[in-house]
Amino acid sequence: MCGRYAATKDPAALAAEFDALDATEDHAPATDYNVAPTKDVVAVVQRHPRDDEGEPDPSTTVRSLRVMRWGLIPSWAKNMSIGARMINARAETAATTSAFRTSVAKRRCLVPADGWYEWKRDGKVKQPFFMTRPDGHSIAMAGLWTVWRDPAHEDAPRVVSAAVLTTDAVGQLSEIHDRMPKLLTPDLWEAWLDPDIEDVTELLATPPSPELVSSLELRPVSTKVNNVRNNGPELLEREEDKADLTLFDE
Repeated sequence: MCGRYAATKDPAALAAEFDALDATEDHAPATDYNVAPTKDVVAVVQRHPRDDEGEPDPSTTVRSLRVMRWGLIPSWAKNMSIGARMINARAETAATTSAFRTSVAKRRCLVPADGWYEWKRDGKVKQPFFMTRPDGHSIAMAGLWTVWRDPAHEDAPRVVSAAVLTTDAVGQLSEIHDRMPKLLTPDLWEAWLDPDIEDVTELLATPPSPELVSSLELRPVSTKVNNVRNNGPELLEREEDKADLTLFDE
């Protein structure tokens, strides 16, 4: 699963990394070492640009950074509180689940992150780990997004929200938790984001890249991350004395 992650890069850096336009304007969230559900996050989308009358141009697409609320609020929801329970969508069932199936076909995104946190249980103790790329590149979590308006108010503003897709953990990650975010390598970004592709069954079924997973650093970190009020670079610092050094021994 994915319930917390870190996002510390500014929009300009993300725009360059994901070959996208920065459309966050002045709404981009601040550097966040402890991103939690219902917070605003940056996502990458690819859409047909619209003219002054709102008509899309089918001949081209534009990839851009957008700000979304983490926790997908289905268009049919009576209120936005349901979003707090929909931060993740299972890749195996999202295409047939009422809350996510339209987004699977028409509104897919990437959620950039420095890495994500997961907790390994050892008896009554839960040790947090931070999964990240040692080379400093962002990881791209496959996501879904949608637009919701409060049905009780005709002039209610749009709320754009997103969920992170998860899949079975593989390789060394399965030693910590049985689920992981669905990570997409750059060669898959175009197909995943293409708004004209509705059938992504093959992409949903594609397992995480073994090379990417094996390259990840699984870093034991402080339990300070357990409290969402804690937010600073110290959350990412390695705490070697907390690690089970035999965790991945054959």
